[in-house]
Amino acid sequence: MSQIATLNYQEQGTTLILQGELDRETLLPLWQQRDVLLLDKINIDVSQLKHVDSSGLALLVHLHEQQRLRGIKLIISGINDKLYTLIVLYNLQHILSVSTHLNEN
Repeated sequence: MSQIATLNYQEQGTTLILQGELDRETLLPLWQQRDVLLLDKINIDVSQLKHVDSSGLALLVHLHEQQRLRGIKLIISGINDKLYTLIVLYNLQHILSVSTHLNEN
């Protein structure tokens, strides 16, 4: 029996915390609410994500660019080894503002 992937998010001050899985199956609600959710955010904490696919990474790139156009430098923090490898494979490490302080969990 397969488990259904979920994505949860919560706001904590100027940080948006993502939890669960960020992939093509789960990103639609976040995409639909991105303007409201990112209004005052300067950080997206991805340390509690278990999985991110290329669609999820594309969403993070879009959110980063959306904030840049608003004059806000968005930092993506809590990046694990797998996500950082995906970022490097797509040669995005110079585009995204990422914090590579990896969780020890």
